[in-house]
Amino acid sequence: MTANRLFSRTARGSVSSIGERALIGSIRRWLGPASPRAPAGIGDDCAVLPPPRGRELLTVDPVAYGIHFDDRIPARAAGAKLLKRNLSDIAAMGGRPRAAVVALALDGRVSIEWLAEFYRGLARESRLRGVPVVGGDVTLLPGSFVATLALTGEATGRILTRTGSRAGDWIYVTGAVGRSVRTRHHYLFEPRLAEGAWLARRKGVRAMIDVSDGLAKDLAALTPKGAVPAVYAARLPRRAGATVREALCDGEDYELAFSVAPGAGCAALEKAWRRGFPRTRLTSIGRFVRTGAVPPDAIPLGRFRGYEHFR
Repeated sequence: MTANRLFSRTARGSVSSIGERALIGSIRRWLGPASPRAPAGIGDDCAVLPPPRGRELLTVDPVAYGIHFDDRIPARAAGAKLLKRNLSDIAAMGGRPRAAVVALALDGRVSIEWLAEFYRGLARESRLRGVPVVGGDVTLLPGSFVATLALTGEATGRILTRTGSRAGDWIYVTGAVGRSVRTRHHYLFEPRLAEGAWLARRKGVRAMIDVSDGLAKDLAALTPKGAVPAVYAARLPRRAGATVREALCDGEDYELAFSVAPGAGCAALEKAWRRGFPRTRLTSIGRFVRTGAVPPDAIPLGRFRGYEHFR
């Protein structure tokens, strides 16, 4: 039976009953072929990797108990989410993932059974994406559990960043937004790796970001100086039952938002998208306009705020 409780009810079933060395040995076993042998994987002070073929990318994201998952989420899904959160960052740059390291900070009461399922979920995602887990670290964290994954990647061509948009650019978003927790999308999502790489090859695409903190907040990072996003409620691709506020503020959508130059041929881009990604929705939700020139029927985005740590 899959373990859903992070903390063990008995001392015998906890990581403190086996100690650090046995735990690391278990992690190697749980990861299986997802982690190569040293020096290309776990076993040395550092992993030895071949040089990237393109410019190198690096990102890091955690999953923390009580923030990114809880006992209602299967342990395997929490492990998969750890890698997928980082894959979404690589996708937003139009890159290809290469290798990962995992730093684990946990209470001694954490269930061995639960942790085994967590790593098996991570291993399955690793094999599916062709991303080996090449190392990591384990440390004590009384009262909690945090797993942090650092992921390397490489550019497949042009690198898309959050800067580069201009006033007049169209704003697009993939998939749907809002109610990510209620619909379980926040851990069942698919990172848009293929879509991100495809967009990086389109000359008219100017800037891109993954929507993790809420569309209202993340669009601000794409907005050029002297402009504001004019977004329309009727155009928002909302998940079933999601309000406009939920679509703009909920976060953990892990979709791509990007800007397209007005003369880039949006109709042709959308047609090519439908051929390449028939199962992934693509929606134009508005455009960047000069400050002070927001149409009266656009959403007043200043009233909405996405997720922000420490607030």
